[in-house]
Amino acid sequence: MDELLLKYSGTPFALKRGNRVRGTVVEKEAKRILIDIGGKGEGVVAEKAFQEARDYIKTLNVGDEVEAMVIVGETPDGYTILSLRSAMQDAVWLKLEKAEREKTKLTVNVKSQSPSGLTVDVQGQFGFIPASQIGKELSNNINNLIGKNIQAIIIDLNRRENKIVLSEKEISEAEDIKLIAKATEKIKEGEIHEGKVQMVTNFGAFVTVEVPLGKDIIPVEGLVHISEISWGKIENINSVIKEGDKVSVRVMGKRDGKLSFSIKQAGEDPWTTAAKRFKKDEKYKGKIVRVSDYGIFVELEVGVEGLVHMTKIPPGMNFKVGDEINVTVEEIDTESKKIALGLVLTAVPVGYK
Repeated sequence: MDELLLKYSGTPFALKRGNRVRGTVVEKEAKRILIDIGGKGEGVVAEKAFQEARDYIKTLNVGDEVEAMVIVGETPDGYTILSLRSAMQDAVWLKLEKAEREKTKLTVNVKSQSPSGLTVDVQGQFGFIPASQIGKELSNNINNLIGKNIQAIIIDLNRRENKIVLSEKEISEAEDIKLIAKATEKIKEGEIHEGKVQMVTNFGAFVTVEVPLGKDIIPVEGLVHISEISWGKIENINSVIKEGDKVSVRVMGKRDGKLSFSIKQAGEDPWTTAAKRFKKDEKYKGKIVRVSDYGIFVELEVGVEGLVHMTKIPPGMNFKVGDEINVTVEEIDTESKKIALGLVLTAVPVGYK
């Protein structure tokens, strides 16, 4: 019986809101489009559904096959009311995927601005241009961009996450970017360069080095992670390094055209010669940098710390971070970067045996 119903009426059940159907465009009018959805009858896209998909409908011709979603199963005059929103979005994302592959310039409309970047309309979808991907000229006029059209290219696209990330800078500063890419290729891992700190963040510092390229000098930027700034521990990065500082950096790596630098490894590891400066049984002054359950850590110099184990601390003696104390070197192991320290006591504590 179901097969007979399908043969003569197209479907053994009525269409409901939310059903997806495939059909063929049979007629295009100024304000509506008719779609043959087989034995289910004819569907119509009109009014609000027509307006929201008008740009997509312009690309359709009689005879084209489309997928639509049911809004109203059946009207009194026998039509099924359809929406082409899904088909329209599919078509848009296919265009965006092609634009990403081919690095096509897109015209986008700026909707809002924040310190992190610009939110833009990309063919009816929301996209984002990070502040780092906005060229200098637009950056100087960024508060006046809302409502205006600008050009950008897609640099990251993920439909599942509904993510569209674009770059304006790769269009407005395309020639500069090419030169920077060529200059970056000349930089080799392990090289030491003189540079200038351009920006300090809570995770590190961006440093620019100058690279000769023909007759030009090209500034190339790299990141010094906070862990690569100093051999010592950093509590406040701004107390160690500031914008405008001139520094030496070692090139640690290069990935996807981005450079990673190290300031501390442009110089000598203090542990390399620690054994020459700190002798067993000798006394030294240090500063407590950490207090733990198993002892106190004492900085003898930047990057070189030793441990006074809790068993070497007399009962009743309390210490806090920042205290300066006198210690003796009991053991030193430069390979594992460990120094065992003892306290220099000026008097025998009460209860100490």
